[in-house]
Amino acid sequence: MYELRLLAPEERVEILSEALDALDALSVSVEDADAQTDAEQALFGEPGMPPPKESWQRSRVTALFSGEAPAREAAAVLAAQDFFAGCELAGIAQVPEQDWVRLTQSQFEPVQITHTFWIVPTWHEPPPQARQVIRLDPGLAFGTGSHPTTRMCLRWIAAHAGQIDGRRVLDYGCGSGILAIGAAKHGAREIDAVDIDESAVQASQLNAQANGVQIHAGPPELAQGRYDIVLANILATPLKVLAPLLCGHLAPGGSLVMAGILERQAEELAAAYAPHVRLELSDREDGWILMTARA
Repeated sequence: MYELRLLAPEERVEILSEALDALDALSVSVEDADAQTDAEQALFGEPGMPPPKESWQRSRVTALFSGEAPAREAAAVLAAQDFFAGCELAGIAQVPEQDWVRLTQSQFEPVQITHTFWIVPTWHEPPPQARQVIRLDPGLAFGTGSHPTTRMCLRWIAAHAGQIDGRRVLDYGCGSGILAIGAAKHGAREIDAVDIDESAVQASQLNAQANGVQIHAGPPELAQGRYDIVLANILATPLKVLAPLLCGHLAPGGSLVMAGILERQAEELAAAYAPHVRLELSDREDGWILMTARA
């Protein structure tokens, strides 16, 4: 395989990427051409929201082609276009053959939740101190244990194992099913895991089977009645909208556990849930917080 490397100003990145796609590029990636320099720009958007700008002031556009000939042909075609003004060819080079599966796997290490509770990809051996293990590989659905919101929810589950043992649990917005599986590993007797995304439901079912636990995964309509524990790792805006629904599923004396909330959003979440329960800050990590309540 060969990669075609281009430099483009901000206003040319989108049309250049579309043209490369039309020229049968296998993939197109865009990076800050000034990364690791004083001119480097950070493009941060709110979680779940688009970034403030689509690209950097000066971007490095890299397209992958099946061979040298199509890469050079694409470069020649692009150079002849009016929209290529301001862009430049940075080079064409062969991509070394690599074991891409092994390379990808090497980027995912076991994730520690507590000293004895770990998330471990299937290609790794669990650490010797691990007593409770969730086997989970990266997939399409959110939730591998690498994000602070997931870790905080799992830490809460581990710390409240006695409260979960034998109880009924709802994982609302289950993603990969990791929280439902964590609850099952800590003794929950009946677990419903629901999500609006059909691929998340399927991922949850498969991940539960791989971990030897039983959960009921399905669309939100699957959630019926009251639960002793309601888990919701989503984002602040949908959590506010879902306040009546989530609290309506909470059994008397039950626990509501929510993540996907930034520290600055704590007050608005507390206000949204005030008619139903009193939310408290229970954990924080990297600007994210965990909020909990008792019915």
